[in-house]
Amino acid sequence: MPGARPKLQQAIDPIWFLLWFWLLLSGCSASHPSQTVAPTSPILITPSPFITAALPTSLASDDTTDPAPVQTSEPYPTLPSPQYEITATLNYSSHHLGADERILYTNRTGEALNELVIMVPPRDFPGVFQLNRLELEAGQPLEAFLWEGSRLLLQLPRSLSPGDSLALRLSFELFLPSPTPSPDIRPIPFGYTSRQTNLVDWYPFIAPYLPGKGWLAHAPGYFGEYLVYESSDFEVNIRLTDQEDNLVIAASAPAEPAGEWRRYRLESARNFAWSVSHEYESASLAVGDVKVISYYFPFHESAGQAALKTTAEALALFSSLYGDYPHPLLSVVEADFLDGMEYEGLYFLSNGFYNLYQGTPAEYLVAISAHETAHQWFYGTVGNDQALEPWLDEALCTYHERLYFEQYYPQALDWWWTYRVEYYQPRGWVDGSIYNPEGYRAYRDAVYLNGARFLEELRSQIDDQAFFDFLRTYVENKSEEIATKEDFFGILQQKTNADVKLLQHRYFLNP
Repeated sequence: MPGARPKLQQAIDPIWFLLWFWLLLSGCSASHPSQTVAPTSPILITPSPFITAALPTSLASDDTTDPAPVQTSEPYPTLPSPQYEITATLNYSSHHLGADERILYTNRTGEALNELVIMVPPRDFPGVFQLNRLELEAGQPLEAFLWEGSRLLLQLPRSLSPGDSLALRLSFELFLPSPTPSPDIRPIPFGYTSRQTNLVDWYPFIAPYLPGKGWLAHAPGYFGEYLVYESSDFEVNIRLTDQEDNLVIAASAPAEPAGEWRRYRLESARNFAWSVSHEYESASLAVGDVKVISYYFPFHESAGQAALKTTAEALALFSSLYGDYPHPLLSVVEADFLDGMEYEGLYFLSNGFYNLYQGTPAEYLVAISAHETAHQWFYGTVGNDQALEPWLDEALCTYHERLYFEQYYPQALDWWWTYRVEYYQPRGWVDGSIYNPEGYRAYRDAVYLNGARFLEELRSQIDDQAFFDFLRTYVENKSEEIATKEDFFGILQQKTNADVKLLQHRYFLNP
């Protein structure tokens, strides 16, 4: 196992080391906004993997265990994906957003649906979300719904048959929060600080539905991402109502100016995210037909350029391995919080990494930039259940940090294995969920770090050609779908005759 003393080692003074340690605990995983315990404290409750309370009978389940394997491929893949059209006005200075939203939803499940489950992540924050209107497009108000936390459970006036479509119209307001820094909770991306406003998971969307099983509509955990997204198409129109002309928008797609409005189109994407700041400076590079833009705060130009360069290099590498990046833009945004966090077409990178950057490749700014870029394939192109099977994106993206260093900076590879992985002596089942009762450290060590160890051993066992042929086929076959562990190992078995059962039993609770 790689992890010998690094050939290239960075000098670390005690203050830097403590900040490095905290940043590594942060990773790229968001926390529940009402969390009041430290990340390493035990979880007090283990949310059920599926909705189990206050639901119509056809949605409810008495099973509180992890779900049995299911086939997630859609029966009717040629039917249109969900479509979201959102018109939003933001007053940056008063932290208020008003929006009208149209959702066009086609039933691709192969089953008749009597209800929809709509995820409304802003309701995780008290007093932030206000629903002003909910109706069918024909003007019929919808009143047969109830709230369960951030989930809106909507009873349909008539059954939606397979292949049929409906259009919903919503009007809502956001009174944006400003998370208070605290040593007891991990920072979260949504909301505003004195330097930026981040609109992430900011609109209602329909949860994915698994035929024969139900809605992928999880409860928040104390750490990790609990939302699952169906690949969808977005048209978002944004107008800033402030009179300031120094506001800069970073977004998941390029802007099409239309007077005071900016129009954004993003197809076959898990979500649409954007950020606004009066301080952003930027730099850009082209990778083929893709534009990469790095947004950073003043005095961080060197680190901002490094994040840009790393992202462009990683984008080129991963495109060569798995096929072209599917969007025209990838935005890298310096975050005024301690998390790195991925979204489709955009990711955030903690300002702590920018503060620590010293101009060498053996740094966490470089490693995490490569990690977040890899999420555009593992989470973006190939989706997964981030609550119950987070390893399918986080373990893969952690291992792709290794592939980045192997390709561009092999002299820093030993540093990466030593300080990113082996320093923590990771253990635990790779296929654990975000509801790990031992706390964040145990979750991170098992899913991210032990997951990287598993992939390294798998690669060694089946050889490079089979390993990369397998991953490319996995991406091609599960593109725009929600993949499962069964998909992962099923495709692996098609690409190698090697017996990986012992490896599975060593790393997976349910091999």
